[in-house]
Amino acid sequence: QVQLVESGGGLVQAGGSLRLSCTASGPTFSSLHMGWFRQAPGKEREFVSFITWNSGEIDYAVSVKDRFTISRDNGKNTMYLQMISLKPEDTALYFCAATSRYYLRNPRSYDYWGQGTQVTVSS
Repeated sequence: QVQLVESGGGLVQAGGSLRLSCTASGPTFSSLHMGWFRQAPGKEREFVSFITWNSGEIDYAVSVKDRFTISRDNGKNTMYLQMISLKPEDTALYFCAATSRYYLRNPRSYDYWGQGTQVTVSS
């Protein structure tokens, strides 16, 4: 069983930056693919970014590409999402997720989820 805990969310002005962290419990983190998703009120959960177990493959949603950077430190059981040039439309509850499967842009591929951390971007 893997438990995920997100942190680093908050309130920031448009154009600002935040770094989200996702810390995992258990010995299997380094073998799992990881993803970030977000959900705004009244909207479906959407893909933000994923990173494979060895950081060999990384992908981003078009809406965040060139502004967000995903990374992981397997020695610390932690994944990160560096967000810059934040926009009001980035406001959402951000979730990290883990899986040993593929199709990593699809939230249904993920077996483990955190509780989320709120990101609010004011205009």
